[in-house]
Amino acid sequence: MAEITAGAPERAQLVADFALHLRAQRTLSEHTVRAYLGDLDHLFAHAVRHGATRLDQVDLAVLRGWLAAMAGADRSRATLARRSAAARTFFRWAVHTSRLATDPTLRLASARAAAPLPTVLAVEPVTRLLDAAQERAHDGDPVHVRDWAAVELLYGTGARVGELCGADVPDVDLGARTLRVLGKGGKERVVPFGVPAASAVAAWLDDARPRLVRDGTPPALLLGRRGGRVDQRQLRTVVHQLAASVGVDDVAPHALRHTAATHLLEGGSDLRSVQEILGHSSLATTQRYTHVSAERLRSAYRLAHPRA
Repeated sequence: MAEITAGAPERAQLVADFALHLRAQRTLSEHTVRAYLGDLDHLFAHAVRHGATRLDQVDLAVLRGWLAAMAGADRSRATLARRSAAARTFFRWAVHTSRLATDPTLRLASARAAAPLPTVLAVEPVTRLLDAAQERAHDGDPVHVRDWAAVELLYGTGARVGELCGADVPDVDLGARTLRVLGKGGKERVVPFGVPAASAVAAWLDDARPRLVRDGTPPALLLGRRGGRVDQRQLRTVVHQLAASVGVDDVAPHALRHTAATHLLEGGSDLRSVQEILGHSSLATTQRYTHVSAERLRSAYRLAHPRA
C-alpha cells in the first residue's frame, strides 16, 4: 500500500497519477487541478501527523478530524467544501483504480459552501463602465482597443474570463455576431453578442490587433502588448481599473457575467436560454439569477410603495 509521508516515492507517483486523471479524464482547469493537489497535500500532512502513514490508514476518523481541525481554525465554508470535494474525488478515483478497497468518504458528511447572491450591476453603471472603455480606446492604443472589445464581449456574451482568453480569431463570426467558446469540462458552445460588442471587436480585429502581432503570435482572439495570448489577470486588472475610473463599486470580470445573466432574465429571456448562453450544466445554477432579480424587485417595492 502506498506510503503518504512527505518525500515518499509512492506518494509522488500517486499524486502524479491523480493529477493526470484530473487533467485528461475530468478535463478540469489547471487552476482547479492545482487547488485539488494542494488540498490532497494538506490532507496527507494531517493524516501523517495523526499516525496514518499509508493510504489505507486514512479512514473516516482521520477525514473527520481533518475537517474539524480546519473548522476550528476558522477556515471558510468555501474552503471546507472544496477540500471535502477534493477528498471525495481522490478516494473515488483510488477505489476505481484498485489503489484502495473501500472509499472512506462514503460516510463523510458534506461540507457545503455558503451561496451568496452574485454581484450584479444595474444597467446605468455597467453602461458607464463600457462607455469608459470605448472612450479610452479613442487614443489609438491597440491595448485600449482590446480592452474595449474584451469588456463588451464579457458583458455581451456572459462568457467566463477564462473562456474569452482561450478564444481564437476563427471563433468569432462578426456576420452572425457569435462567439464560440470552450467551457468547463471541455464543452463547446456558441454565444451571441450585440451590435456594440461587434463594433468593438471589428475595431480590434481590423486595426488594433494587427499592430500587436509578432513572430510566433498565436491565433488568439485577444493579445497582450508583446503579442502573446492575453491572460486572465490582465483582463481582471482592466475591469478593476475601468470600474474605478467611473466610480463603480470594484467588480471583477465575473460580475459582468452575473450582470449579463440577470439583465437577460429581467428583459424577458427564459431560464433555459440563459442556461445555454452561460454554459451551465444545471438549471439550478442559472436559477440563482432569478433570486437576484426578485431581490431587486423587492428593494424597488420597499423604496417606492407607500405601504411596503
